[in-house]
Amino acid sequence: MTAPPPSPGASSGQGTPRTCYRHTDRETGVGCTRCGRPICPDCMVEAAVGFQCPACVAEGNRRVRSARTTFGGKVVDKPYVTWSILVMMVVGFVLQLGTSTPLGQALSTPLVQHFSMWGQGVVWHGEWYRLITAAFLHGGVLHLLFNGYAMYALGPQLERWLGHGRFLALWFLGALSGSVLSLIATPNQPSVGASGAIFALFGAVFVIGRRLRLDIRMLLVLLALNLGITFLVPGISWTAHIGGLVGGLLIGAVLAYLPSSSVKEGRRTLVHTLLLAAFGVLLFTLVVLAPRLWILIYG
Repeated sequence: MTAPPPSPGASSGQGTPRTCYRHTDRETGVGCTRCGRPICPDCMVEAAVGFQCPACVAEGNRRVRSARTTFGGKVVDKPYVTWSILVMMVVGFVLQLGTSTPLGQALSTPLVQHFSMWGQGVVWHGEWYRLITAAFLHGGVLHLLFNGYAMYALGPQLERWLGHGRFLALWFLGALSGSVLSLIATPNQPSVGASGAIFALFGAVFVIGRRLRLDIRMLLVLLALNLGITFLVPGISWTAHIGGLVGGLLIGAVLAYLPSSSVKEGRRTLVHTLLLAAFGVLLFTLVVLAPRLWILIYG
């Protein structure tokens, strides 16, 4: 049997000081408790017993499973996605006010003209970006405050339940769902606001709350009030609200119930990714078919 080669940086001479395997100019008398290679103070990583080298620490970290939420997302310390979207909503509104004529009129601005949700602008001129950009524009201070507060109240908890990626997909597809229904049902009515995404959050909280057996009676009261305002107050895009709500209910059901909790995390993530992608494809297919749907609806 042949002897194993000496560790890098170690001397084969008996009594000769060993040198760090990463810094061969530094002598050391300490070895990694896992692999035995000599390590200098700069390479020592404190372990439960003794010290380990950076390579062994990195290898150990790769084998440790990251903590996951009940619904398969990575555990979230801070809801960065929620705060980022809130900041973008505020920045969008400030830009509206700063570019309006006269100054301070949120709807009298080129931003609304070029980035609001407007069916004919999306389909006939290929301006698909309006499906999402409209969510970062608002009709006034009260409109922004309502959507911003709802985002602040619902977003952080949902993001902690779902993780960053799934929550962002929920918000994005919720906003898209509201825009698509607006495109089909009211193609000639421009609209702005994040209401589609906000109602998607309402729908997802309802489904996930039922899944976790939480008391959601207060949520139902808030949802009923908001739906009442949607249909009783003139000037509100009911299509964005209903489209977002339906999208949130469907996405919430996918994330909360599919697949079963016994499935491995990697496979669950794959299932969620494929189903959410399929829903996105369905929405874009409806956008493409919108002109034909207009003919069926309006003759």
